Amino acid sequence: MLKHKNWGVLLGAAFLMATSAVGPGFLTQTTVYTQALGASFGFVILCSIILDIGAQLNVWRVIAVSENRAQDIANKVLPGLGFFISILIVLGGFAFNIGNVGGAGLGFNVLFGITPETGAIIGAAIAIAIFLVREAKKVMDRFAQLMGFLMIVLMVYVAVTSAPPLAEAAVKTFLPDAIDITAIITLVGGTVGGYITFAGGHRLLDAGIKGKEALPQVTSSAVSGITIASVIRIFLFLAAFGVVSKGLLLDESNPPASVFQLAAGDVGYKLFGIVMLSAAVTSVVGSAYTSVSFLKSFHSNVEKYENWAIILFILISTAIFVTIGKPVHLLILAGALNGLILPVTLGTMLIAAYNKKVVGDYRHPLVLTIFGVIVVAIMAWLGGYTLIHQLPALFE
Repeated sequence: MLKHKNWGVLLGAAFLMATSAVGPGFLTQTTVYTQALGASFGFVILCSIILDIGAQLNVWRVIAVSENRAQDIANKVLPGLGFFISILIVLGGFAFNIGNVGGAGLGFNVLFGITPETGAIIGAAIAIAIFLVREAKKVMDRFAQLMGFLMIVLMVYVAVTSAPPLAEAAVKTFLPDAIDITAIITLVGGTVGGYITFAGGHRLLDAGIKGKEALPQVTSSAVSGITIASVIRIFLFLAAFGVVSKGLLLDESNPPASVFQLAAGDVGYKLFGIVMLSAAVTSVVGSAYTSVSFLKSFHSNVEKYENWAIILFILISTAIFVTIGKPVHLLILAGALNGLILPVTLGTMLIAAYNKKVVGDYRHPLVLTIFGVIVVAIMAWLGGYTLIHQLPALFE
């Protein structure tokens, strides 16, 4: 049972992880796959939820019981590995943050008609404002909760408005017409890949929620984070399925906006702007906070001036978007690297879970180890495949 005094932090960590996952890419992935797979996409979501829980529980529990950040755990497993992982996480988080800032610009563009560049600057300013206050982490927790609840409410409204065939969606979730392995891996990577895996775990560590006695709370927070992200994805799926099942065509240039507009008219289009803005800004916050947490092991000044480092991270991301837009090749490479980050980091956490120098006399549940090994294997395969096939395109 959650301790009352820690309830706000535990919920904040859950929402930080969830809202970090629910970015512009999350919205597009869900809509595109729903259009391609129809009701059978429910099965993909079900599989991804199970794999997500397995990945997150392993990572969060090892971080809590070891009372160390992921990069410090990795350095104990193999000297230098933590620094290598930190570089991967920061590069991936930085590249995707450019896309997140762009998503905020798009949200403002839909809502008020201003240019995406101007919107991106305003969105970045909102994110930066959070880290200018004294109790920045508490404000970050509350902001993530507020935006998360807002997205859930709007998703439910649009899903109800689109009136999807619920019976068909329910049946195909367990008896799909086709199984798309790539879709499953994409959803897992998009929900717990890269920096997202560590957003909540590092937040709890910063708040002092650690040690074996805190494991029940850590487990509840991790499951809550996956549940929140999954609820948002399920209702977005239902909204998109309602539109697709009527034979309506989505705009290829902006599939999620089409869903909202076709389901609820001009009001729906404005609601999309709110959802995109909420998803983008919370992802900017989560990406910057978590990426900087991986830099703390490089120099003590990073921890001393953590908020300013986070602000600088956001400023650079915004400057790149405003001046040169989304660097496509960088995002492609980051996407491929993101597929490789999860098996490397999760594999390291699984090894650490059985290293007494890291976890002491803690005994890691066998079922979580099995879950973790499955996720490592399939994500390593797809990440390697993607990297091999996308790297040549960068040099064409």
